[in-house]
Parts: sequence; structure tokens; C-alpha cells
Amino acid sequence: MHGGPGPPRPRLREAGERHMTAPAGPPALRFGYGTNGLADLRLDDALGLLADLGYDGVGLTLDHMHLDPFAPDLAARTRRLAHRLAALGLEVTVETGARYVLDPRRKHGPTLLDAAPEDRRRRTDLLLRAVRVAADLGAHAVHCFSGIVPPGTGRDVAWDRLTASLTPVLDAAATAGVPLAVEPEPGHLLATLADFHHLRGLLGDPAPLGLTLDIGHCQCLEPLPPADCVRAAAPWLKHAQIEDMRRGVHDHLPFGEGEIDFPPVLAALADIGYRGLTVVELPRHSHAGPHHAERSLPFLRRAAATTPAPRSATPEGSTV
Repeated sequence: MHGGPGPPRPRLREAGERHMTAPAGPPALRFGYGTNGLADLRLDDALGLLADLGYDGVGLTLDHMHLDPFAPDLAARTRRLAHRLAALGLEVTVETGARYVLDPRRKHGPTLLDAAPEDRRRRTDLLLRAVRVAADLGAHAVHCFSGIVPPGTGRDVAWDRLTASLTPVLDAAATAGVPLAVEPEPGHLLATLADFHHLRGLLGDPAPLGLTLDIGHCQCLEPLPPADCVRAAAPWLKHAQIEDMRRGVHDHLPFGEGEIDFPPVLAALADIGYRGLTVVELPRHSHAGPHHAERSLPFLRRAAATTPAPRSATPEGSTV
């Protein structure tokens, strides 16, 4: 028997009624907002805000201020959250990029690449907890990244550590039926789509291994335009993150402050039949999180409804 809360409060029923009476024929794409961009809000308030604004889901970063993966009674807290998400009509993807969640002195440490086996195991343990949470929430996927190669570590050694660290997580993901969606992250060992395919090869292309594609990262460093990255990633795409960005600068920007042409990107996501969440990723804008959440959804909906201009030629190097 679930230990969840009692009947929904009136505000939740009102939020549910707004979803039920929305115009027929919702857009094919489903948009969410990342809780790492709402870090100054209680999780309950953040979810209520997103439902009220009309988002379809949430990218839930496991962190001390939201769903702390290391605090007592994780299973019970997860059940209560599942009830809350259902009451609000929000879908969810579980993200694991919290700052300082494992080490109060290292922003994203330890990683799957650290020299000390016990440090690598701590990161693996976080991912295993995330898989259990994701299964209990009915999440689309669990997101993760490789980490930065430690100083003095050869890349072959780093790849060996990454594959060994991810193997038990992939086994757990297979058992739970939840994909593990690895994100290419600028500056990390696994930084590009090509690196993701290298990992696939090293692991023997396991079924639970999927991809998180961050559209801003595509603009930042991929050789193909972001829309072509989407098409190239289609067979493995399990989670999408989106924000604006400039070429060569890894800085997550609000929409309209970077260089990305969004209608072709969103058209590509629709064309490939992507049905996961496309989650706004603005972790450095939590100080104005509600403001950016309110502005972002109308921007994305307008961009999704705009027919992109035809491309004059296939970009050089494209395999699409």
C-alpha cells in the first residue's frame, strides 16, 4: 500500500482541469523545464508552477533541495512525488547533474572517471539510485554524463573506467526498463556524438544505452547544425535538453540570446517522431527561474508552429 498523501488540494484539481480543458490536438512535442533552473523553489512549488504554466513535464535533478537521493525514506518520498506528478499531469525524466550532491568541495565530483575506485563507486551508486527513482516515477529515462578526464589520466584509461562504471548501471536500467541516456558534455571525456558512438562500440551497443541530446551543446561544438544533429541522433535519442547558445561558448542562455535557429530544430524532433520530453536547461538562471519558465514555453510553442525555411544545401559532412 502506498504511503502517499490524502486527496489532492483544490489547487491541484484546478491545475488538472486546465489540462483537461486545453484545446484539442496538443503539439507533437512535449516540453518540460529542468528543476536545476528552479533551485530556489521548493519542489512542490516548482511542480505547481510548471503545471500552471502549461508544461507537459519536468526534468527532475536529484538534489538536496528537491528529491535528495541520500536522505532517509527515499522510496516513500518518491511515491509521494509520483502521486503529485500524476495529480498535475506532469511527465518526468530523472537527471543526475546536481552540483555538490556527492562532494561539498567539488562541483560535479566524484565522477565515473576518478582514479580512486571508491570515488567512482559513489557516482555509480548515485546513478543506481536514480534508476530506482526513475522506475518508481515512470520516468522516460535517466540522464548522466561521463565527467572530465582527471589530470594525468590517459584517455584509454578514462574510457576503461567509464565503461566499467556504467556496466552495473546499464544492467539495472535493463532490469527496470528505463533507458540510461548519456549526455555529450563540452569539456568531458564524452563530449560529442562521435564520442557517444565510441562508447556504444566499447560496451557492445547494449539496448538500455541511449542518448541525451542538448541542443545548445550541438551549437557549441558539433560539426553539424543542431537540426542535423537531431536527425543523426534519432535512433538513440531518449532525452532532449534545450536552450540557446553560441558557437564555441559553453554558456546556457535564455531563448533569443544566442545563435540557434529553433524552428528547424523542433521540426527535426517532430519529424523523427521523438516522444520524450524536451526540457529547458537553464541551471545558471535559478535566481529568475519562474520568469524564464514563463517566457520559455511560449517561445518554444511559437518556434514549433513556425515552418522552417528550406535548406539550400545539405551541410558539408552531413550523413543525413
